[in-house]
Amino acid sequence: MIQRHDTQSRMSRAVVYNGVAYLCGQVAGPEARRGDITAQTESMLARLDALLAEIGSDREHLLSATIYLKEGDDFAAMNAVWDAWVPEGHAPARTCITAPMPADELRVEITVTAALKAGGTGGRLY
Repeated sequence: MIQRHDTQSRMSRAVVYNGVAYLCGQVAGPEARRGDITAQTESMLARLDALLAEIGSDREHLLSATIYLKEGDDFAAMNAVWDAWVPEGHAPARTCITAPMPADELRVEITVTAALKAGGTGGRLY
């Protein structure tokens, strides 16, 4: 069964199928959007942690990640936050590219695919 979380006309925040969660792009929260790449990456990953927990997964269950940077010059600073966030031995397959952002103040966005934790049900439905 396909479970869709927080579905709107254009997208769902997450879709879970066969024990795999496909998450929509996550960006920094409003409080961090005027910050530098470090602040935005920390905020974005905190929001990702919350969404993963909501659907019954966590950062140890990441399968893949695609990171979009507004500026290539932010790569090293973003990686410093990323490297501290990813649990040792649990790095997902990852791609990082530069791309336009949906809002001028945004510097980073991430899209991930994650397995549910053992016994996970995909969290609550909206």
